[in-house]
Amino acid sequence: MAWTTKLLGNSISLLTNRVTQSVTSFVLVAFIARILGAYQLGQYTLAFSYYFVFMTITAGGFKTLFTREISRHPQETPLYLVNGTLLQLVFSLIGYLAMVVLVFALPYNSETSTVCYILGLMIVPFSLSNITEAIFQAYERMYLITISTVPIYILRLFLMIWVMNLKHGVNWLVAIMVISETLIVLIEWGFILQFVTPQWQINSDFIRRTVKAAWIFLFIEGMNVIKDRMQILILSLLGGEVVVGMYGAVVQLMQPFQLIAYSLVVAVFPRMSKTVDLGREKQRQLSENVVEMLLIVSLPLVVGVLFLGQDLLILIYSNPNFTQATTALNILAVGLVASSYTRPLSYALVANGFEKLNLITVIITSILGILLSIILVNKYQLNGAAISSLLIQIIAGFAYIYHVYKNLFHLQILITIRRPIIITMLMLSLFVILERFSLNILLKMLTATSFYIVIVAYIAIQSSGGFRVVCEKFLFKKRS
Repeated sequence: MAWTTKLLGNSISLLTNRVTQSVTSFVLVAFIARILGAYQLGQYTLAFSYYFVFMTITAGGFKTLFTREISRHPQETPLYLVNGTLLQLVFSLIGYLAMVVLVFALPYNSETSTVCYILGLMIVPFSLSNITEAIFQAYERMYLITISTVPIYILRLFLMIWVMNLKHGVNWLVAIMVISETLIVLIEWGFILQFVTPQWQINSDFIRRTVKAAWIFLFIEGMNVIKDRMQILILSLLGGEVVVGMYGAVVQLMQPFQLIAYSLVVAVFPRMSKTVDLGREKQRQLSENVVEMLLIVSLPLVVGVLFLGQDLLILIYSNPNFTQATTALNILAVGLVASSYTRPLSYALVANGFEKLNLITVIITSILGILLSIILVNKYQLNGAAISSLLIQIIAGFAYIYHVYKNLFHLQILITIRRPIIITMLMLSLFVILERFSLNILLKMLTATSFYIVIVAYIAIQSSGGFRVVCEKFLFKKRS
């Protein structure tokens, strides 16, 4: 019970962080589209994609490695803090210079290139925050991440909206983002120093061993993010900034699921790492539970997008032109089902030391993704990017299921989908009924969300033994 409570608390902390980050990002994109237009939204989306790719390539893998190793060897935290920060700094500077060279070599206009150069500076502070947040996660103190980031995200959003209303362009927005990420690093270090005493010495042997162990993680994370962002990069070269802006607007609507998936899997990962020695059956149950939770979110979300997607685009972006992205939105939504398997299963492989299997899967899917994207984007533009993304997610899903089945345990797929399908069918029935009434989209969304919460709560209670058992457990816990 204590572990469940702690997991729930850590999940809520990470979820709060990701919700705030996602909501503020979502609102920012909507305001850029409304105030500055699709062209500058495309510039921002492209610049953020380059930043995210190079940040992940040069730093993303260290966070996963540090979280796993500090979870197992917490006494080495001071060593990881100082030397890990040094590694992050060196790699992030290399990543920024590489990004500048690439953007300079590609045929973008000077305005778009400048936006990329400024936002790319955020690689350095964000990379440095990876080590502090890895320590927070390993110690299962995720609430410190929330305290450090959430207020900054909210203040940053209001400041950027104010700047846009003053008729300043996207350059101002990305500069504000760089400054805010630097502030977050300083705040997180303040918390770290309260329970970790740094060892202010460079350990060359540690650095050598860490780089040797991390290269697989770096490559995996880098290839994953390239796979996720290559549609935007290819669209920028074959379609232009306006098409990129539309694709970015559609991707933002996938954020509710992405933030839930990220928060849940990251919160569970330390526990996965610690329970490796407890047997494969325990890991199987944990992995199946996470997959089922994600399917309970993703399958009904797909149904909702199919019924409300077009109206949602008009509501959020206040521009009928964005309805051109409805088909792409529907296609991308289907891919969330595959993501429900890939995220938890990939972390299960990492927890057991099978990073190379992740690497093989990422390399194959990334190469296929690049080829498919070039072919489909060149022919179908926005819809082509969505189709290629869906195909790669499906291929990756089957690959991870196969690797887990062969090396870890037999995933009971029928068990993971039973309750999600029941919930989805009920939601489908509701949407069919709602279509018979002339309700506005907000009322439809409110009705559907309320109905969904009731269904999930009822199934959760029944799975726990029924109302009587749940009430007895609650009263017992309260009295004790």
